[in-house]
Amino acid sequence: MIDLHTHTLFSDGALLPSELARRAEVKGYRVIGITDHVDASNIEFTVSGILKACEDINKHWRIKAIPGVEVTHMPLESIEGAVKLARSKGARLVVVHGETTAECVIPGTNKAGILAGADILAHPGLISLEDAKLAAQKGVCLEITARKIHSITNAHVADIARRAGAGLVIDTDSHEPDDLITKDDAVKILTAAGLDEKETKEVFKNSEKLACELLDIKRLV
Repeated sequence: MIDLHTHTLFSDGALLPSELARRAEVKGYRVIGITDHVDASNIEFTVSGILKACEDINKHWRIKAIPGVEVTHMPLESIEGAVKLARSKGARLVVVHGETTAECVIPGTNKAGILAGADILAHPGLISLEDAKLAAQKGVCLEITARKIHSITNAHVADIARRAGAGLVIDTDSHEPDDLITKDDAVKILTAAGLDEKETKEVFKNSEKLACELLDIKRLV
């Protein structure tokens, strides 16, 4: 399992980064992205702490932890600057909190996140075909989510991504220990979203390719 969207005590998660990574490793994870919520108030602080934790985890454990952020509920005009600032402070992975139907996300956030150069547009809700095509052009992955409050639009996201030629990844958006899933769980979620066996394998390949790029390695061992 490769999961590139999770949360810790640095935002609204329940666990420290090390405990989250340890639980994920026991669950069978090879890679975990630590992507706590940020806005203009906390980017430097959050990235600094996550970097330290990931460095320690990667030095001693088999699981690989990628330091990142999830840019969340920001003014559209501020998203690009937040993405650039997070990367300048050392975040390797940048997720933008997409237009989930479960929250009052500002309309236009999906497009702004894609144009800002996010790696992943999380739970993009009822994303338009136009925005999905833009994601495909920009190499931004769209997320199929295991998180119940956001997963109601998974089938729409899968269909739009297919029509637009956009890459998909599957993440948990974990906040609690029980949010972590196995690869078998991920297969069930992807199948429920309408993906066939070939498409499901492609999702896992996308996650692995992105993880390798972010870790600056050729392949996972």
